[in-house]
Amino acid sequence: MNLLTSTASSQERPFRISGTIDYRLARNVVLSEYRKGHISRLDICDAHPQLLRAARDAGEDAREACPVCQEAGVKLVSYVFGHRLPPSGRCVASAAELARLLRAGRDLSCYVVEVCPSCWWNHLSKVFSIVSEPTPR
Repeated sequence: MNLLTSTASSQERPFRISGTIDYRLARNVVLSEYRKGHISRLDICDAHPQLLRAARDAGEDAREACPVCQEAGVKLVSYVFGHRLPPSGRCVASAAELARLLRAGRDLSCYVVEVCPSCWWNHLSKVFSIVSEPTPR
C-alpha cells in the first residue's frame, strides 16, 4: 500500500505492520463463481454509496483494471479502527493523515477495500495491524 510506504519514510514515530491477512483467494473464488454464472453481477457489484463516495474522494489508484467491468478506475480505500476513533472507523485519505493518527501513539487496525466506482464492484483486499513503537530516548 503506497499510503504506508510514504508514511514510513516521513514520520517521527516509528511503527511496524503485523498480522496481515490477504483476501486475494476469496476474491478469486467470487470472481470465478461470477464468470461461471453461479452468481450474478448484482450480487458482487453492490458497493454502499458511502464507500463509493470514499473511493472517489479519498481512494488510491489501484494498479489493475476492474475484474468485472474492465474499467481502469479501481480505487483502494483504507479505513482505520482503533482506540478513540469512531466505531465506524476512519477513512484515511493521505499519508499525512495516517502519520497524525500514528503520532498519537495509537495501535490501529487497517482495512483496505478495492472499489470500482463505475460498476460498484467492491471486495475486502487486506487487513493488517499497525503497531506504534515507542520512540527511543
